[in-house]
Amino acid sequence: MSRSFKLGVLAAAVMAAAPAAQAFEAGDFIGRVGAVMVDPDASSSDLRTDLAALPSVPGAQVDVDSDTQLGLRFSYMLTDQIAVGVLGATPFKHDIEGDGAALGGAGKLGETKHLPPTITLQYFPMPNNSKFQPYVGAGFNYTMFFEEKTTQTLTDTVDAVAQANLDTPAGTVDRTDLSLDDSFGLAAEVGMDYMITENIGLNAAIWWVDIDTDAEIGVYAADGSKITTGKLDVDIDPWVYMVGVSYKF
Repeated sequence: MSRSFKLGVLAAAVMAAAPAAQAFEAGDFIGRVGAVMVDPDASSSDLRTDLAALPSVPGAQVDVDSDTQLGLRFSYMLTDQIAVGVLGATPFKHDIEGDGAALGGAGKLGETKHLPPTITLQYFPMPNNSKFQPYVGAGFNYTMFFEEKTTQTLTDTVDAVAQANLDTPAGTVDRTDLSLDDSFGLAAEVGMDYMITENIGLNAAIWWVDIDTDAEIGVYAADGSKITTGKLDVDIDPWVYMVGVSYKF
């Protein structure tokens, strides 16, 4: 038996006896970065006002479009199979568009930015030496809205509604503004990591997030006086998709 063959057999025996590399184990910190898209499955109530002559506008509803940003995620392994996960991202920007019989086709009525920090408890069912690590998670989301704006389209549309329903002169509505309440709700996720090396892997994940907000539209005359406040209950309830890379520390 040649010396090189003996060395090869010895090396193989050592490798076979060595423990398998751990994909994830208790105490690991996994960071993930990639593209994340928030795709709202939005619906809203009809617009309501505080005017006795026009308490609501049937069919005046809104929709919310999607946006993609840089996603940042982190998991800390409490055990070999249980982790705490955190989802963050650069601020999302969404256009708010007309919907329903009265506003469908009106176009962009406003816009908003938001941040959606989400915390989940994650379960990894595979053995921790598996390169493929699927997981499921459930937890909570807190969505912060800011930089809400309305468009001239909304102002003109509200002015037209006032003319048609209140017999006001054209141009009675001079401007509008918008505010959205922050939201707190449930979140659920399904995802997977595939480790290419001991530390670097590929990641993909999907969330459903319960995001509901109360929208208030201030309606003002040219002299600055408030004519009315319009209100809508908006269910955003987005699906959130992310693909990226993961790194185990």
